[in-house]
Amino acid sequence: MQEFFQQLANGVAWGSIYALIALGYTMVYGTLRLINFAHGDVYMVGAFAAYFLARALGVGTVTEASPLLAAVVLLGSMAICALLGILIELLAYRPVRRSSRLTALITAIGVSLFLENFGIRVFGADPKFFPQVIAPRTITLAEGVLVTNHQITVVVVSIVLMVALTLFIKRTRTGKAMRAVAFHRDAASLMGIPVDRIITITFAIGSALAAAAGFLVGLTNPKIEPLMGIMPGIKAFVAAVLGGIGSVPGAMIGGLLMGISEYLVVGYISSTYRDAIAFVILIAVLLIRPAGLLGRNVAEKV
Repeated sequence: MQEFFQQLANGVAWGSIYALIALGYTMVYGTLRLINFAHGDVYMVGAFAAYFLARALGVGTVTEASPLLAAVVLLGSMAICALLGILIELLAYRPVRRSSRLTALITAIGVSLFLENFGIRVFGADPKFFPQVIAPRTITLAEGVLVTNHQITVVVVSIVLMVALTLFIKRTRTGKAMRAVAFHRDAASLMGIPVDRIITITFAIGSALAAAAGFLVGLTNPKIEPLMGIMPGIKAFVAAVLGGIGSVPGAMIGGLLMGISEYLVVGYISSTYRDAIAFVILIAVLLIRPAGLLGRNVAEKV
């Protein structure tokens, strides 16, 4: 049982990161019916933004690690990626918004490739090692389960951000406008809702959450590189599909299930199949429940 609880704890921590990335996928799909395949690369940019912010603040050289410093790095990287998300929406997606879905899909793939090669060109192809903005410490839980304070930080920060997003969507005027645009964009426009601004805000929030995931990955897995967003981006997309693409609670649940499934496979089968489990889950969901766990089948007029 100790092995099971150990892998469960590891899976919850890693699944929280998938959930943050999946939220960006599901928010953009909910408003635009677009799969933003560049989202995993925004997560990569967030990790590098946090890396350079931490270096600029002198972590490990001039200043000592501290939670306050970590918060500054986290919020700074989220702000940078929020601006990046706004630029992507304005320059890449808005011009093709009225085009076919295939055009938008090709655009998303193009933006993804651009960010990956931009990262290689600017950041360098060699891996960077993320500064320890929080001093590492191992904590023993019940049943002899060992976790690090970094893993606990990942879970706590993820929960705070998810709760904040849920309250924002449910309680604020902008959040209600986002739900209206997701329900029917043209009807929302006729009711006076500034659709373009709401879509831009959606991209900004989703990108900021991806940056938070990049920062948290830097804490738990300090090696970062320009292509680090490819596989987590795919897995987070699978998590969004598993929970029900377009459903915010579904993205949270899907991310956690993805992380837990991945670590159970590592613990009980083989680490060789760690990446394969995402595609097995995707195929199973498409065959058994295409709308996802919390998704709804919506009839479309043709």
